[in-house]
Amino acid sequence: MFGYRVPQGDQAMLILGGRGGATAPFKVVTGHGAFVVPVFRKVQFLTLSLFESEVEEPCVTKQGIALTVKAVIAAKVGNDTESIVNAAQRFLSDQRQMPTLTGRIFAGHLRSIIGSMTVEEIITERQKLAMEVLDGSKEEMAKMGLIVDALQIQGIDDGGLGYVKAMAAPHNARIQQQAQIAQASADQAAAEAQQESLRQQAKYERDTAITQAGYAAETQAAQAKAAQAGPLSQAQSQQEVINAQTELAQRQASLREEQLVAEVIKPAQADAERLRIMAKAEAERTRIQAEAAASSNRVALDQALIAQLPQIVEKAAMGLSGAKVTMLNGSDGLSDMISGLASQGVAIFDALRGEVGSEKPQDGPAMPEPKGIAGKGCVNERTNG
Repeated sequence: MFGYRVPQGDQAMLILGGRGGATAPFKVVTGHGAFVVPVFRKVQFLTLSLFESEVEEPCVTKQGIALTVKAVIAAKVGNDTESIVNAAQRFLSDQRQMPTLTGRIFAGHLRSIIGSMTVEEIITERQKLAMEVLDGSKEEMAKMGLIVDALQIQGIDDGGLGYVKAMAAPHNARIQQQAQIAQASADQAAAEAQQESLRQQAKYERDTAITQAGYAAETQAAQAKAAQAGPLSQAQSQQEVINAQTELAQRQASLREEQLVAEVIKPAQADAERLRIMAKAEAERTRIQAEAAASSNRVALDQALIAQLPQIVEKAAMGLSGAKVTMLNGSDGLSDMISGLASQGVAIFDALRGEVGSEKPQDGPAMPEPKGIAGKGCVNERTNG
């Protein structure tokens, strides 16, 4: 629209030629537009944007040490009408002067404040230095309609004197010492950790080797036992066979011994006992014949023979009393044995009578051999006591 003007967001529109405010020769418009009558009114714009001012100023400290201080100031025109009016009255015709003049103002205050501080304070308390500079320049900046958003001390240089470096040397040495101590501690801890790791690894390797050796020993023992199981089983089987054969041989030997006793020794003992009994009977017959011949009494002889017959049988029985008799067929064997003894007694009696009846004594015929003195089904055994 014709005659209607609008300032930008970072500008203040100044309308000249009309009725201004009580303290300003122009009307200030910000944030909205306004009608400007051509020819009768004139419009100018004042920037409200932020500007930067750099300061590099040689200063002398309280100790007399020359320092070069670098600082950066960020400032702008205030947003209120008073600040805009003050800034417009000073910089409207040449707004580029605002950074230059701001830098000079701060340079003066910087020299003044550094002159009241030591190098140690300047280095260690930079924030305090910046705050004092801001406080010292605030009034002057307000008169120019400017406000400071930030002040930053960028660097402090002693011009090669080495004071700052020397001042930092103890701290650097202490820091380096602490760093070396920390590094040594770290190295020691790392070495201890490495040694502990090696010990643990060696321990694990030892335990593993012991366990493996134990397993290997158990495996070898099991393998050896398994390898010996066959021969041991075979040896045990052979031993059992040998034991069975030995027992069988012993039984066969015992049986053979019993057969030998039954077939050879016992019959021989029975024959010997028979011959002994016969010899005794012969001797008794001879004695009786002699007595009969002396008496020439046949009846007496018969009576004598009859009287002696029980003794003969008794003698025969006594001869068998010390013998071991084995019955082969029970009570029948016993009856046969008793009948045999009686028959032998009668035979002896008949023989004696026949011999006595002859004219002179002579060797008579052999007495009939007793029919099995032990009887049928028995075996005689005699043990000489």
